[in-house]
Amino acid sequence: MSMDEWVICKISGLAPQIRELEAQAVAEGFRFLTRLIAEWESGANRFDEQGECLLGVFYNGRLIAVGGLSSDPFSEPGVGRLRRVYVARASRGQNVGKALVQQLLDLASGHFRSVRLSTDTPEGAAFYLRCGFQPIQDDYATHVKPTS
Repeated sequence: MSMDEWVICKISGLAPQIRELEAQAVAEGFRFLTRLIAEWESGANRFDEQGECLLGVFYNGRLIAVGGLSSDPFSEPGVGRLRRVYVARASRGQNVGKALVQQLLDLASGHFRSVRLSTDTPEGAAFYLRCGFQPIQDDYATHVKPTS
C-alpha cells in the first residue's frame, strides 16, 4: 500500500466501517474505539469544538485508521489532546499512523501550543516517540509535543 492509494480526511459523521475497526481493536484488547462510538452517539464528544477534529484514513474507500484531536480536559487552555488513534493491524508499519498523527499535529498548530496523549502499551509509546513526542510524568498524559 503506498501513500497515494490512501487518503486522510475529516470525519463529520461516523462511517459504518468504524464498527469493523472497533471489532479489530476489541480483539486486541483496546476499548477506546468503543468509547469513541458511545461518546459520538451520545453527543458527549464529536470533536466539533474550536480546534477539534476527527480524521479517518481511507484505503480504496475502506476506513483503515482513525484519530482525533480535542482540547485536553486534563490541562490548561491552549493544550490539545490526541485521542482514539487506531490503525488497523494490516495497515501498520506502512506510515499510515505516522501520516495520520502528523496531519493531526498540523491541524493542532493553529489552535494549540502543545499536544498531549496517553498510551498504555510499549508499542504505542515507541510509536509516539517516533512521531516526535516526549515522555512526561503526569497523571493524565504519558507524552507531549509542542506544536511549533
